[in-house]
Amino acid sequence: MNDFILVLDEGTTSTRAMLFGLDGALHGVAQQELTQHYPQPGWVEHDAGEIWDKTLTCMREVAGKFGADAIAALGIANQRETVVAWDNQTLEPLSRAIVWQDRRTADFCEELRAAGKEELVQDKTGLLLDPYFSGTKMRWLIDNHERVSQAKAAGRLALGTVDSWLVAKLSGGTHISDASNASRTQLLALDGAQFDPELCDLMGVPMDALPQVVDTHGELAEADAKWLGRAIPITGMVGDQQAATLGQGCLMPGDTKATYGTGAFVLANMGQELPTSGNRMLGTVLCQIDGVRTYAIEGSVFVAGSLVQWMHDQLGLISSAAETEALARSIEDSGEVVIVPALSGLGAPHWRADARGIITGLSFSSGKAQLARAALEAMAHQTYDLAQAFAADGAPWGVLRIDGGMSANNWMAQDIANMLDLTVDRPDFVETTALGAAMSAAVGAGLHASLEEAAKKMRGTVKRFEPDLADDLRKERLARWRKALAAA
Repeated sequence: MNDFILVLDEGTTSTRAMLFGLDGALHGVAQQELTQHYPQPGWVEHDAGEIWDKTLTCMREVAGKFGADAIAALGIANQRETVVAWDNQTLEPLSRAIVWQDRRTADFCEELRAAGKEELVQDKTGLLLDPYFSGTKMRWLIDNHERVSQAKAAGRLALGTVDSWLVAKLSGGTHISDASNASRTQLLALDGAQFDPELCDLMGVPMDALPQVVDTHGELAEADAKWLGRAIPITGMVGDQQAATLGQGCLMPGDTKATYGTGAFVLANMGQELPTSGNRMLGTVLCQIDGVRTYAIEGSVFVAGSLVQWMHDQLGLISSAAETEALARSIEDSGEVVIVPALSGLGAPHWRADARGIITGLSFSSGKAQLARAALEAMAHQTYDLAQAFAADGAPWGVLRIDGGMSANNWMAQDIANMLDLTVDRPDFVETTALGAAMSAAVGAGLHASLEEAAKKMRGTVKRFEPDLADDLRKERLARWRKALAAA
């Protein structure tokens, strides 16, 4: 009997295959790390071939536990703005993938802004001109990579985000992207069914190289039988942050979640009204079913868990991410140390690609405990800035639902509640990105009648954190943060 949903969770630092039951229980997981390439300051690349090879290995490992006959459907959640270029005949990558964190197109974004194009882009797409998004990355590959430009000239170029890349490899060439991922390219109008000719012309991206935009749920494609021994329908495709929003059960307008992974991403469900922001938040597609879209407002912070990873990998200050909680609890405060984690610029609501990370307030009493605590405090500070911007846009938070690997840190979860002066809920199962993809695939395969039914049956229990910080201490922290932020 087909009782399981196979989810491919394509993150920035790793790829995973996960097997979910229709009750949301996790029955298996296989994971492999992805190599991070930094060829120049501000450049971040992945090997698209490695993404596929390791995904396939993980798929086969986790499917082997029960056999392919037990898998009813496949869902995909992925890092959204990362761009892959491949040959549409051979399905071989033409270059390294440009990762969402990459800042190499900052000058092109500034050219477009200076030419007065940001208002057009924002009005149509809900997005600001920033290297974060996919369209300028696609243009850069065409202009600067010989194999990509040659494939374009020969009519063999395929461009897409990681969801498109994986579906092409799984299916033998089907070129699609779901609406949630497509809405992050700056090439799709929020109310447009397919990619927009005016936007593609502005960015210099050929429309014939782009995928067809499809629903996030439904009969989307099919994974070839050669991969697992049996053809598996692909019935769910959702960008990772939208998937986490669904996995958190944020299905009513106003419901808000924050995911703390490599970056930090806050999304508020805005229903079927086109989202607008006067405070440099982003409008995005949350999901699309039968051509009908639900939208969200999003605030994107570029550096969250990657700050802790940097402290481990580059500074050698900690032996593991988990150590930060014990270090934070070992001292009463950070000793006025403040970290602005702009290691790849500042995202919402500041949108400063030129900003760089700084550490302020250092003294001879500052040690690794103070730095670790300041790194965790930076998560609450950045979230506070987003909360202010959401409120100014008429979308104040009532309760914040948090998830992602970093949210397992109880000290950080409490600190966020303290700095926001707001109730914070965290599910016992924090990997809601994968759960949201499983919910989407289950609905797309007709195994649950609706997202509401899927959420009711697949979501688990939550832990609640209530604020308990004195107001004067909160104000002192925020004042130091604002001063450091201005310096960055």
